[in-house]
Amino acid sequence: MSAFKDKIMKKVAISIGDLHGIGIELALENHHLVKKLVEPIYCIDSTMLLQASKLLKKAIPKDFEIIDPQAKEFTLQPSTVSSLSGAYSYASFTKAVELAKAKKVDAIVTLPIHKKAWEKAGVYYKGHTDALRDFFGADAIMMLGCEKMFVALYTEHIPLKEVAESINQKDLTRFLIDFYYATQPSQKVAVLGLNPHAGDDGVLGDEEKIITQSINQAHQILGKNIFSSPLVPDVAFTPQVRANYTHYIAMYHDQGLTPLKALYFDEGINISLNLPIIRTSVDHGTAFDKAYKGAKLNNLSYLNAVEYCIKG
Repeated sequence: MSAFKDKIMKKVAISIGDLHGIGIELALENHHLVKKLVEPIYCIDSTMLLQASKLLKKAIPKDFEIIDPQAKEFTLQPSTVSSLSGAYSYASFTKAVELAKAKKVDAIVTLPIHKKAWEKAGVYYKGHTDALRDFFGADAIMMLGCEKMFVALYTEHIPLKEVAESINQKDLTRFLIDFYYATQPSQKVAVLGLNPHAGDDGVLGDEEKIITQSINQAHQILGKNIFSSPLVPDVAFTPQVRANYTHYIAMYHDQGLTPLKALYFDEGINISLNLPIIRTSVDHGTAFDKAYKGAKLNNLSYLNAVEYCIKG
């Protein structure tokens, strides 16, 4: 965590995530560490906080600053998918965004939600990034990883059968340009092909031609060559190739996140690029199998997500 340091203590709103998962436990357990990095404000009301702390048998720190997300209170049923917990986690998230928009905080960190719980609650969005695009009218880019390797996703939570038809020159070119301005990479960025062997010159698919055209157009607009030609996906993450890149762009979710999580699961974070606010998140789920069971929780992703806010 020593990489990101800042003399000014920033204020960070922390949305508590699904209260049936491990988010609130991470928040309580790690407050003594988080407060050394930032001034945290937790988006949860006192009644729900007290209920969770009793179930967890964990004391609420005296300096645990909270703000009421004005959501319906309910009786916690740990490790269950619930419309009530889904609605509460969404309200906690929107309260954090509200604080950021009003410039009352410098950044937001989101603890894990359960997508099915959001659906049960009638929330239209499939996740935080989808919602942020609407909230800010911006083409938010999902990037995950750690300092050793970041992976941005051109397509995210869509069925695999829809990926190929989603690759078009206009949208991919804009994505590449937005990614460049959001990250300001100091070295070449690896762009993955879609097909096995990166299409083998059209033998296994022609999407790589579209990817190449998009890369060339982005280079013309930017006035510099920053993106690689489409890389063969099955060798792009070998040690020899990774020695040349810290940032990758994957065409679809599992193409980029499977190798990332195999290599850096415990420390990876989720960052929303191309927004007027800083938003980071843990790169793991609600962990219902561990929630409220006294299990030892790995806090590295959470602490890295908080510390990344200091960089922005």
